[in-house]
Amino acid sequence: MTDRVIRAAPLEAAAFAPFGEVIEASGQPSFQINQGMCDRFHDLARVEVADTEGAPGISIGLGRPYDLPLAVHMVERHPLGSQAFVPLDGEPFLVVVAPDDGGTPGRPLAFLTRPGQGVNYHRGTWHGVLTPLVRPQSFLIVDRIGPGANLEEHFYDAPWTVTA
Repeated sequence: MTDRVIRAAPLEAAAFAPFGEVIEASGQPSFQINQGMCDRFHDLARVEVADTEGAPGISIGLGRPYDLPLAVHMVERHPLGSQAFVPLDGEPFLVVVAPDDGGTPGRPLAFLTRPGQGVNYHRGTWHGVLTPLVRPQSFLIVDRIGPGANLEEHFYDAPWTVTA
């Protein structure tokens, strides 16, 4: 079953770009606000809402930790809006994504975030569940809130195993 093992790579913007944006305050700030007392890293991710019935919403989620190796049985996607997760506690977490292959997920990829990194999944991107690794962790969640079928789940015939 080694062909179903995925080694998690460090989360880098270029590798993650087909699936969304990495959210982090790195490099030079975009500009300063609050009379120069706050460096703003501006417009780090695009919030997508595909319909006029939904609207962007901001939530907080408390994720319970998982252990590695991790068996990935299911991925999901949200066809009506993007979905961002930004850790509030500064701990790294695991990100699992998969390219779309004719309406079903292809071979998954896994990324390990660095402290302070978050992700924004593009609308319609297959992704795993929120996966803190160290301890319970709080996340800022920005996604589409509203009516409509905005969740598709895909259960694999056999699980994929993610390792560090």
